[in-house]
Amino acid sequence: MIEMIKVDISNVWGQVSLPDLLAMEKEVFEAHKTLTEGTGAGNDFLGWLNLPVTEPTEEMKRIMAAAKKIRSDSDVCVVVGIGGSYLGPRAAIELLQGPNHNMGKGKGNPQIYFAGNGLSTRHWNELMRLLEGKDFSVVVISKSGTTTEPAIAFRGLKWMMERKYGTDECRKRIYAVTDAARGALRQMADEEGWETFIIPDDVGGRFSVLTPVGLLPIAVAGIDIMEMLKGAYEAKQAYDLRSFENPVWLYAASRNLLYRHGKVIELFESYEPGFKMMGGWWQQLFGESEGKDGKGIFPATAELTADLHSLGQMIQQGERNMFETMVRFDAPEQKMVIGSDVKNLDGLNYIAGKTLDFVDEKAYLGTVAAHVDGGVPVISIDCGELNDKKMGEMFYFFELSCGISAYVLGVNPFNQPGVELYKANMFRLLGKPGYAK
Repeated sequence: MIEMIKVDISNVWGQVSLPDLLAMEKEVFEAHKTLTEGTGAGNDFLGWLNLPVTEPTEEMKRIMAAAKKIRSDSDVCVVVGIGGSYLGPRAAIELLQGPNHNMGKGKGNPQIYFAGNGLSTRHWNELMRLLEGKDFSVVVISKSGTTTEPAIAFRGLKWMMERKYGTDECRKRIYAVTDAARGALRQMADEEGWETFIIPDDVGGRFSVLTPVGLLPIAVAGIDIMEMLKGAYEAKQAYDLRSFENPVWLYAASRNLLYRHGKVIELFESYEPGFKMMGGWWQQLFGESEGKDGKGIFPATAELTADLHSLGQMIQQGERNMFETMVRFDAPEQKMVIGSDVKNLDGLNYIAGKTLDFVDEKAYLGTVAAHVDGGVPVISIDCGELNDKKMGEMFYFFELSCGISAYVLGVNPFNQPGVELYKANMFRLLGKPGYAK
C-alpha cells in the first residue's frame, strides 16, 4: 500500500484556527459522502472514481499495443486535443521525464508534441518544421470532433499525412480517442477505419487522465501506465478515510476555510520546472469545477525558485488575498555536489560540498518562513518519491480533493456552463451557420 501524501497546514494558523477547522468536520464528511454515494449535483459524471484498476482491461491491452506500434514506427507522435484532452498526459510526461523530454528522441522512443490547444499560426508553423522529414502518427482526442482548435489542427495534420503516406498508410497512423457512438470524430473514425478508444460517458474532460485520453499518450512516452493505475488504485483505498487523518480532507477543508477568511487566490507551486504542466492540469481541474455561481478560489500557478524573482515581491508585500500550496518531492538519487573555487569570487565556498537538493530545501524553508511572516498562509504537500506509481496517486488525490472541495463550496463540480459563452461569440463572428450576427 502507498505511503500517503502528507499535507502540512501548520503554516495556516494565525489566519485561521484549529477550532475553525474542527468545526468543518461535518461539512467535509457530508461532501465526501455526497461524492462517493452519488447524491449530489453532477452525479452522472462520477465514473472517474472507479477508473483505477490493478489488472489491464482489454482496452488497456489495446492501448499498450497501439503505443508499442507508435513507438516502433514513428519519430514523432502528435497528440491533438485541448483542455482535459491534453493537460493530463502532458503533465505526467513532463513531470516524469522533464520539460526537455523530446531532445534526442526518435523511433523506438518518439518525440511527443501537442497540437490543437490554441490558434497560433506561429505554433503551427513550428510544428510543421518539426515534422519535416519525420515519420509521425497522430492521436486525436475529442468527444465531439467539432471543438474548433483541435478540429482545425487535425484537419491540417490529416491533409499532410495523406500526402506523405497515401490514404491506406494514413489510416494506420491515426488513433482516435472519442465517444463510443456519437459525434463527428466517431463518424470519421468509423468511415476511415482508424483504431479508436473510448472516452466514457460518465467521465468529464478534466477528470479523464486515467481513461484512454491520458493513458495512450502517456504509454507512447514509455511510462508504465499499469504502475500509474496501481498508484491511483491504492490512493482510492487509502483516501477513503473519513477523518482529518485523511490528507485529502485537510487540503479540501483548509483551502475552503482560507477562502472564507478572504483568501480568494490559491498559488499552486513546485520547485520542479517539470511541474509546470501539472500546474496547468490542476488549474483547469479546480478552476472549471469551482468557478461558478459567483464563487470560487482563483487558481494560479508558479514555478519556484524562478518566480520568486518575478512574483516574489507581490507575494511578500502585495494585497493579502492569497494563500500558497507548495508541492514537494523527495530528492532524486543522482546528486549534484557544489564544488569549491580557489578565488571564490562568487562567494559560494560556504556551501561547497553541499548538494543542490540541500540548498533547494533551505530555499523552500526560507521562502515559507518569509511568506508566512508576510501574512500569506502556506499549505505544504509532500508527495514523497516521484515515479510512475506516484503520478497515478497524485492524479487521484487532487481529483478527489477537488470533488470534495467543490461540494463544501456548494457548487456542482462537474459542469462548466461558462465555457460555452466565448464559443458562441466566436462562432457568431466567424459566421458559423446557426449563429446570428
